[in-house]
Amino acid sequence: MAERAPSKWLITIAVMVPTLIEILDTSIANVALQHIQGSLSAGQDEVTWVLTSYLVSNAIVIPISGYLSKVFGRRNYLMLSVVVFTVASMMCGLATSLGMLIFFRIVQGIGGGGLQPMSQAILLEAYPPKERGLAMAIFAMGAVLGPILGPLLGGYITDNYSWRWIFNINVPVGMLAMVLIWLYIKDPDYLERRQKGDTVDYIGLALLSLGLGSLQVVLDKGQQDDWFNNDFILALSVVAAISLTTFVVWELMRKDPIVDLKVFKDRSFATGNVVMFFGYFAFFGAIVLLPLYLQNLMGYTAFLSGVVLGPGGLIMLVILPIVGKLTQKVDARFILCVGLLVSAYSLFNMAGFSLDIDLGTAITARNIQAVGIAFFFVPLSYLTMAFIPKKGMNNASAVFNLLRNLGGSFGVAFVTTLLARRAQFHQARLIENMTPYNLTYQSTFAQIKDYLAAKALGLYDASQMAGAALYKLMLQQANAMAFCDVFHAQAMMFMGLAVLMWIMKKPPMGAKLDEGMH
Repeated sequence: MAERAPSKWLITIAVMVPTLIEILDTSIANVALQHIQGSLSAGQDEVTWVLTSYLVSNAIVIPISGYLSKVFGRRNYLMLSVVVFTVASMMCGLATSLGMLIFFRIVQGIGGGGLQPMSQAILLEAYPPKERGLAMAIFAMGAVLGPILGPLLGGYITDNYSWRWIFNINVPVGMLAMVLIWLYIKDPDYLERRQKGDTVDYIGLALLSLGLGSLQVVLDKGQQDDWFNNDFILALSVVAAISLTTFVVWELMRKDPIVDLKVFKDRSFATGNVVMFFGYFAFFGAIVLLPLYLQNLMGYTAFLSGVVLGPGGLIMLVILPIVGKLTQKVDARFILCVGLLVSAYSLFNMAGFSLDIDLGTAITARNIQAVGIAFFFVPLSYLTMAFIPKKGMNNASAVFNLLRNLGGSFGVAFVTTLLARRAQFHQARLIENMTPYNLTYQSTFAQIKDYLAAKALGLYDASQMAGAALYKLMLQQANAMAFCDVFHAQAMMFMGLAVLMWIMKKPPMGAKLDEGMH
């Protein structure tokens, strides 16, 4: 009697539990850096390696996860990844020095790197072709909500307990994930296993590790170290460019590459990865910008900032399954186009922000963005993987997740750099008007000075304080204008993607679906 296949819902729970905690860990430590710095007596520059080390090792493992699943078997590799991630999390929570913490964050990233692509590949296979959109909606709940919930959850745990608990909570969840994977995940018959006589692409692995590791450090540290004016960043940039270019050429020439780049011959897959890279570029950048705008410029507390972001997460949770169902009845390209245009509209809305906006305006703009992202991620994942055969799903999912993560890293580096540059530009323009020859400036200066003088301050002190107040106001306005510029640039990016995405092929519909997507 044939063994009964586990329910798709049990498989979903088994793969999404570890995936969610792995995605959360990419951002959950961000808000705890000051606490870690004080607890472990670390410098400000040193402690940021807690974030960078995880991202570097994670980025290296993601693209080779398809190959590793052939070496160990997919279930065994998934189990091994969860074990390494869980043990490393426990050791991070027990760390007594910064060096120890960074080392185990690297190990944690190695364990977590394979969870996202393997989970996506398993979900795509567990659901029938006509329900792949629903499968991607479930995956999107982790991929999209993780970066949003991470800082909120990390902040709550750090403030109310200890920074160590942001790592310790992974231990019971990881143990649960191990049991679920053991019970419900099986290797499919068609999964290719590496044979004993097969050669290992050590050169490809070395080039990929060196290239992605260097690139991730450049993206994470570039703005902080003034980009190419810093010799270390410049050297790593050259290493990354040479290594990754050589890697692409090398892999295309090999019969048994560690990452099969020939998958890009599929037009929908190639276009989908470009749209995902730049879409996540703009989306992730906006996630970083909005809390900064609210807290740094408008004086919102972390809680009020969470009030603005929170409803958007709930909206996505509600809409994502609906979008997944829509892909069964509507051409996914139209759904994707709607998502891109709504995302662009939300950012154009944010580009019109002023320092006088109320809480409702900020929440509305954020909620519109949440709707756009829900209509973006699901159909894009569905379209990108539509014509990938099952036996190539592990490799394709690994590449797709790598470019999604890199898009987020590039997006954060872009917005922080552009924000600093545009703030300097607007500051230079605004300060030109702060002269005795500008009547508006003189009138405002006189009003503030007279008000302060009436408060029993000396005339000299009142003049000094009035000048300082106006200068502070000028900096605030310059920064607000810079934020609006960056929001506008991201909106234009989504508009461009709404045109580019039509290169993707129309997926089979109706009765042809099961035939065309195996």
